[in-house]
Amino acid sequence: MHVPTDMEVFDGHCRFGPRGEVSLVEAVEMVTRAIAFCSDQKIPRLLVDVTGLTGFANPTLDDRFWMVQDWADEANGAVIVAMVARSEHIHPSKFGVKAAADAGLIGDVFTSEAEALEWLLKGTQSNAGPSAA
Repeated sequence: MHVPTDMEVFDGHCRFGPRGEVSLVEAVEMVTRAIAFCSDQKIPRLLVDVTGLTGFANPTLDDRFWMVQDWADEANGAVIVAMVARSEHIHPSKFGVKAAADAGLIGDVFTSEAEALEWLLKGTQSNAGPSAA
């Protein structure tokens, strides 16, 4: 599998920072492909920065539930995901993080890349669940 566009590979983790105007479905598919890449390459940690994506409204609760189901299925317990999102895209109670944890995806969502990277590299799992806002 080739390295997806906007993906940087480091020792033990990847950073995915897509940019552009996309639909929510396209954004979810981009993250799914990044998780698949990390899983295929046996890279256990992924930082996803979606702050450069525009063109979609805040995800509904249903959207959040289904996106993290896809991501959990793709990660298959092998990839921890830290997501960076704009604050307006993060659910106030981090519903996506909780739904992801229920689906088996370990992750969290942050408004700061530095905070997300620190959490990811420390392996801190204070909020089990994915990086779905």
